[in-house]
Amino acid sequence: MSQLVWLLDRGAALVAYPSLYLAVLTGIFYNTEVFGILHEGARRIHVELSVFAMLVTLLHAGLGIVDAWFVLSGQAPAPAYSMSYFLGGVVVGVGALLMLVVAVLGFTDAKRFDQPWGPRAVHGFAYGGFVFGTIHAAAIGTDIAGLVVPLLGPSVMFLVYVLLLRVLVLRGGVPSVSPG
Repeated sequence: MSQLVWLLDRGAALVAYPSLYLAVLTGIFYNTEVFGILHEGARRIHVELSVFAMLVTLLHAGLGIVDAWFVLSGQAPAPAYSMSYFLGGVVVGVGALLMLVVAVLGFTDAKRFDQPWGPRAVHGFAYGGFVFGTIHAAAIGTDIAGLVVPLLGPSVMFLVYVLLLRVLVLRGGVPSVSPG
């Protein structure tokens, strides 16, 4: 039973992370019209993609709790690293989940939040949740070990680049190009 839970947990994680990545990427373009076709595409898929990503993330979290219980109770083999490192990775994953849930609440229950923590600021917690999720994946994601340096790092740096470009455009630091 523990092996089935482990496989389902890892499978959910391997779907959740790229989905969250795409949700963050489309979220960057969502409210920035100057990005043209990227903005239009983001407006079409961001919400649905984000809902899918959160559902798969919640599935991963539920299965991860069961998997962690199997490891801690001795019903499943311990990871190749220390138990304190494992628990630290689990705590970082829980932190990621909590930040993502707060970000979703900023969007779905906007009336709950007042200034200075308006719904847009609270929805910005999605970036923090994604960063914590990335740390969680790199730290204890056994399926991702060979991908951390060649894929995970550069893809996160691309998100940072796009986010900084968005900030520059919104602050007027990059001249906009108007057609015609």
